[in-house]
Amino acid sequence: MLYPLAETTECDCKRELETKKPKSWLKSVSAFANGIGGKLIFGVDDSGEIVGIIDAQKSAEAISDLIKTRITPTPQFVLTLEKEQEKSVLILTIEAGRATPYYYKADGIREAYVRIGNESIVAPDYILNELILKGKNQSFDALTSDVKKEDYSFTLLEATYYERTLLKMEPKDYFSFCLADKKGYLTNAGRLFADQYIVYNSRVFCTRWNGLEKGSVFDDALDDKEFEGNLIYLLRSASDFVKNNSKVRFYKDVEYRVDKPDYAERAVTEALVNALIHRDYIVSGSEVHIDMYDDRLEISSPGGMFDGKAVQEHVITDIGSMRRNPVIADLFHRMKFMERRGSGLKKIISETEKLPGYNESLKPIFYSDGSSFRVILKNVNYGTTKVSDKVSDKVSDKVSDKVSDKVSDKLNEKEKCFFNVLMTLAKQHDFVTTKVVAEAAGMPEATTRRYLSKFSKMDIIVSDGKNRSKKYYLKNTSMTEANP
Repeated sequence: MLYPLAETTECDCKRELETKKPKSWLKSVSAFANGIGGKLIFGVDDSGEIVGIIDAQKSAEAISDLIKTRITPTPQFVLTLEKEQEKSVLILTIEAGRATPYYYKADGIREAYVRIGNESIVAPDYILNELILKGKNQSFDALTSDVKKEDYSFTLLEATYYERTLLKMEPKDYFSFCLADKKGYLTNAGRLFADQYIVYNSRVFCTRWNGLEKGSVFDDALDDKEFEGNLIYLLRSASDFVKNNSKVRFYKDVEYRVDKPDYAERAVTEALVNALIHRDYIVSGSEVHIDMYDDRLEISSPGGMFDGKAVQEHVITDIGSMRRNPVIADLFHRMKFMERRGSGLKKIISETEKLPGYNESLKPIFYSDGSSFRVILKNVNYGTTKVSDKVSDKVSDKVSDKVSDKVSDKLNEKEKCFFNVLMTLAKQHDFVTTKVVAEAAGMPEATTRRYLSKFSKMDIIVSDGKNRSKKYYLKNTSMTEANP
């Protein structure tokens, strides 16, 4: 058997069994049971070197007894004995528990532990509260509050629901969707969809930074907004902020224009929806953060993956649907703000891959720990040459060496750009029309006709036909030799 070279989120190595100070390893038992499970390996030091356990049978009995007397409730576990290099190694496998939280108790102390990285730490209050809800098979958004529905309005929710489903939201739907109970008291989900701002943590802070790193909001922020209240309002406001601080560049192909947005709009929406739906609303004083830099967009939300495992340890395509806030998720799904359950992260990747100029280095990044989740979308236009308002560099590069000094001297900058487009089209086709040139140059047809008339007078092109059927041909195929 190969043993880990270092302790990890799911594995803890112990050189020997501590029976006089069992807390040194029992806290990991608590942490594994409260998380995604894990293994404790006795007889292996932190470097992975096998040192062995003396009297493995006695040690196994001590481990079982200490777990049963010091951990409450008792988690599911399996003890196995393995022989390596003629040395005994005990492997204690702890299953992820359903009756959370699992406490370590001794000397009047009762503490629940969680695994953060390769350490077992006392669970912070917000994680402990979430473990309590999980153990009761409840979620924060489904809990009933002491707030009466009749005291608040839901205009935005009802209007949006109708807009996106073409169905009117009836009073009975509030109970059906778990937004209120039969007595008319709102659940936490209901409070989050009220027009009024009644959940303090329902906030999004947005900043467009100048450069590649954070700085002072007063000195280094190009734009800064704070939004609070209804989840639909937060989604729309955050989406508008990203859109207003992004650019959509383009380049001209022969017959059409290709847009090059910094970010895929659908990917941004999925990331924002993910942040609002799956965030931990129990964390006091928390909010979703949107930080935009020259080269990337970062969306951070409170609370790690609900299953306790870091997202970077998952295969994204294999992540199942585990929802911290199922009531909110269900309503967002009904309103078609999100794809089918469990596909959000895959959608972020697939939509980004569709962007012009995309390559593997621009693949979205997902990161989580015990307290936060972050999505990083890379600006596909960062570091590329700026595209002209009217003519792309792609076109310009092909023809920049074709304009003779004599021609160039008689043209202003706009006419030079137009000339470049015209020469590219004329070289690729037997003839061009006003409409084709106008679309390629991004100019009105009236302006295009005026420019074409000028080049006809300069004896660069000749025309045939009248009005809309008029065709233009190069008079001299070697335009660098043109003598206007």
